[in-house]
Amino acid sequence: MTMQLSHYPAAIAQAAQRVNELDSQIMAVQQLINREEGNADTRSAFDPDLKNDTQRRSRRFELLLVSQEYQTALNTLLQLTAEKANALAHLEYLRNQFSVAKLECRRAIAQQLTDFESRELVGL
Repeated sequence: MTMQLSHYPAAIAQAAQRVNELDSQIMAVQQLINREEGNADTRSAFDPDLKNDTQRRSRRFELLLVSQEYQTALNTLLQLTAEKANALAHLEYLRNQFSVAKLECRRAIAQQLTDFESRELVGL
């Protein structure tokens, strides 16, 4: 099902806006993830019971593993990334459909001109 040529620009703009909205949501979730990772880094860096970097990295990993907010943010990031990929694919699809529709219109116009010129040559 193809839409009218004049409807494509609005549909393309709407699809591009959806991609932008998802980008914004991804950035917000990424900030949350960074904050949680910073908190885990701080807690593990200043823990006097940890003696070396390996213990600190292990503690950081444990803190992030049990953080419900961090795990939720990671899951949200995965979901939003998949949605953005689908939104980008839809945007590209609309752009390609628009290009094809424009070419088909040009071909139809060229065919009408050719038919008209042929009739003139024959004298119709």
